[in-house]
Amino acid sequence: MPRARKGAARTQARRKLLREARGYFGTKSRLKQQAKVALMRAGRNAWIHRRLRRRDFRSLWITRITAACRMRGIRYSQFIAALSNANILLNRKMLSEIAIHDPMTFDSLAAHVPGAHKPHVEALAK
Repeated sequence: MPRARKGAARTQARRKLLREARGYFGTKSRLKQQAKVALMRAGRNAWIHRRLRRRDFRSLWITRITAACRMRGIRYSQFIAALSNANILLNRKMLSEIAIHDPMTFDSLAAHVPGAHKPHVEALAK
């Protein structure tokens, strides 16, 4: 009986690997072994950066809320603590959207903080 060498299946596997590595620089898009290594690294980095993206967005939301709080003369930590004490359950993403798109609602939320002053209307218009 002749020895089977897996010719067509091996070719298809190599083509699939190189198709996924298309656009990579140099031998990483042309040679099977380099393409395999590059795809493994790309997959690992994609996994890591999907998680880092969540961290970056949370940081952005907190920065936006902090800026809106400072316009009203309060600190971010005071604002979050006051919302927590008042049982207002809004996450930071929604708070940042409210701060940007609906300043009057944010003013009503900031009113829960003791010692907060009313902002100037001109400052909010900018």
